[in-house]
Amino acid sequence: MADQGTIQTVVWGTGNMGRAAIRAIDAHPGLELAAVLVANPEKVGRDAGDLAGLDRVLGVTATDDVDAVLASRPGALAYMASGDIRPDDAVADVCRALRTGAVVVTPAIYPLYDPTNAPAEIIDPVRAAAAEGGGALFVSGIDPGWGNDILPALLTSVSSTNDQVRCQEILDYTTYDQPDSVRYLVGMGQPMDCEPMMVAPTVPTMVWGGQVRLIARALGVELDEIRETLERRELEFTVENVMGSFEAGTQGGLRFEVQGIVDGEAVIVIEHITRIHRSVAPDWPSPADGGAGAHTVVIEGSPRITLSLEAEEEGGNRAAGGNATAVGRLVNAIPWLSEAGSGVYDALDVPLTPGHGKLGRKATA
Repeated sequence: MADQGTIQTVVWGTGNMGRAAIRAIDAHPGLELAAVLVANPEKVGRDAGDLAGLDRVLGVTATDDVDAVLASRPGALAYMASGDIRPDDAVADVCRALRTGAVVVTPAIYPLYDPTNAPAEIIDPVRAAAAEGGGALFVSGIDPGWGNDILPALLTSVSSTNDQVRCQEILDYTTYDQPDSVRYLVGMGQPMDCEPMMVAPTVPTMVWGGQVRLIARALGVELDEIRETLERRELEFTVENVMGSFEAGTQGGLRFEVQGIVDGEAVIVIEHITRIHRSVAPDWPSPADGGAGAHTVVIEGSPRITLSLEAEEEGGNRAAGGNATAVGRLVNAIPWLSEAGSGVYDALDVPLTPGHGKLGRKATA
């Protein structure tokens, strides 16, 4: 039976992020998994433990009845459905949850990484929904968000001088089973004359510009503008992975930057370096340990600081590990948000929360 003080929490979506969210909520001493919402009819009725890849039954079966779940007025909701190709639907779903009074955490609404500078057509209805229902919202990224906001801000605090902040996601997609995003948003396996949706002009700024502005705000830096760079590489030979075949001559590597500019210089940079196979673009940066993925922050200054983090989940999968750390930041914020009151919060508002498990959690029988 749930402890009276636990927060009844819903997970909406059971893809890569949703699976991690179920596991994180199940492990959290202050949260209780109340429901799991799915869109795929084949997942309806399956136990959450099965959907999350756990080796035990959680006693919560997946449902597609959004109205019934929201009518139960859960204390919190982890919205893990993708917003990549359905941004308007994602905003509408989050607003529905906020109007019930729930705390909502999500990576799905890119412009709300930095709500201070979010477009009015997005932030206004979200703020109105939170005010109407008394809900609270925190949005943070999957790349992971903490690696592009609080981590670089922390590292600059231990440096004497800071000349540039560079945040890198370096990822080999070989084991990342997310074909819609990898093939069609990022463009892996597509002809080189096709423009991937994720890196069409202005799109990277729309997605990651908020993180650049958030770092600038944390450091008290006034940016002159935000610029984008893009480089693509083709596969020299056909490769096979969990998502199928990627043909020689198609896109095999993608590298882009979103740059915060001051006096003509890029002083804050969010950089993504992604490959469909580790043989692609060997001259591009790779994880320091030679593995399949890493999140790196480089502070150019005195001293020069480089921090590389490799997270693994689901049998050593580093893409899943990055997702899990992003989920951890969001899920662990729920108790603080529940006490903070109605509103829209960002990474500079939400404090770090110490972890739990064998460290920081009362042992169970």
